[in-house]
Amino acid sequence: MKNIIKIASAFMGIIIGAGFASGQEILQYFTSFGMKGTIGAFLSILLFGYLGMVLTKLGSRLQTDSHKEVIYKISGRYLGVLIDSILVFILFGIGIVMISGSGSIFNQQFGLPSFVGIIIMTILILITILSDVDRVVKVIAMITPFLILGVVVLFIHSMVTMEYSFFELDSIANEQSSATNHWLSSIINYVSLAIAMGASMTLVMGGDEPKEKIASIGGLAGGIGVGILIVLHHLAIFAQVDKVGHLDMPSLGLANQISPLFGVLYSIILFGMIFNSAVSMFFSFGTRFFTPKTKKYNWFVVISVLVAFAASFFGFKQLVSFFYPLFGYLGMILIVVLVIASIRMKPLKDKTD
Repeated sequence: MKNIIKIASAFMGIIIGAGFASGQEILQYFTSFGMKGTIGAFLSILLFGYLGMVLTKLGSRLQTDSHKEVIYKISGRYLGVLIDSILVFILFGIGIVMISGSGSIFNQQFGLPSFVGIIIMTILILITILSDVDRVVKVIAMITPFLILGVVVLFIHSMVTMEYSFFELDSIANEQSSATNHWLSSIINYVSLAIAMGASMTLVMGGDEPKEKIASIGGLAGGIGVGILIVLHHLAIFAQVDKVGHLDMPSLGLANQISPLFGVLYSIILFGMIFNSAVSMFFSFGTRFFTPKTKKYNWFVVISVLVAFAASFFGFKQLVSFFYPLFGYLGMILIVVLVIASIRMKPLKDKTD
């Protein structure tokens, strides 16, 4: 049971930071479709549960310490090159979005220019990656339970204080910018995006668990947990969409409705989750090409982060609108391969039996 909880919570932490912590992602992928988006949010529970189980099961069966090994194993040499390239591209792109998101936090919460948050985040990323990544990431990862608690608090407060019914808010929700043109394609796009973002770390995490059944249940539980949080987050934003729909960080807007103090606390948690995701993305991006802590690796990471720093000034909302749907479509290739692999996988007795 301990290992199941460990895998489930780790999977949730991987997805939450870059997947929906700010609320902008939930707004564009779910809330902008109103009532239909609610259906999509509930469907995500099933999709995340299934795909989380497949990823951890594959990792455990192959006992992998790299996503590359699994990808090439289940998709072949040529398609493997394509999927591997897509995952690397997504790592860098999400890193850009995370840096930009830090600017939105400082601007929306403290009224400071976005570049202040962007510069601080960039410096912290470089210091962390060029020093002791594991220690810092583990500390920041401890923030995940507080973010989960925060989402639950936002949901309860939004439900209690909502002034209009969901049917009345439906038209306002539909006026918001959407990631795609249809609610069904939006949910598929979002799930493939999130799975592609977390595939590398989830496969390796599954590889650390020798018991395939334990890994599978952990991935299933984590995926269901992610889906439930998406439902709660969506309903929280939907209930107050007339007040927070225009914000870069709708979740932060909801937090400030509760109290200024809670808004500050939530902004700190949000910054920590974004920082954790950014470090993970750039670290994985760098290690894909060079051995960590070597001179070539250090220079590559510095240049990559500085390029991302420059690109982050396009704006958080704009970057989410551009990168996330693109990554979602690219990630669908991985989803198809994972589904086929899960169908072809034969039952296997536990390695420890």
